[in-house]
Amino acid sequence: MVTAEISIIPVGTGSSSVSDYVAAAVSELEASGIKCTVTATGTSVEADSPSQLYEALGRAQEAVFDTGVERAYTILKMDDRRDGREPSENEMVRSVRESQEG
Repeated sequence: MVTAEISIIPVGTGSSSVSDYVAAAVSELEASGIKCTVTATGTSVEADSPSQLYEALGRAQEAVFDTGVERAYTILKMDDRRDGREPSENEMVRSVRESQEG
């Protein structure tokens, strides 16, 4: 399982608002079948493999370019876990919270 955070930042839009661009990218990510959680600073995703993630990311980037921007800055942080455990994003957060308590 791969968990990641993606931010695709359109450059040169003439506006400080990016919600339309984020919506275009998230629509493509969701259409790819990967789980998405939109946050204030990026989108958390869960994919079965890096290749599934890269394909979805490529489509999301194209969706941003399809809005008319000519430049996009993309940030990808990825955790590719292959030790047999496949904790979900929620399980990973819960583990941290339990460590804080205990």
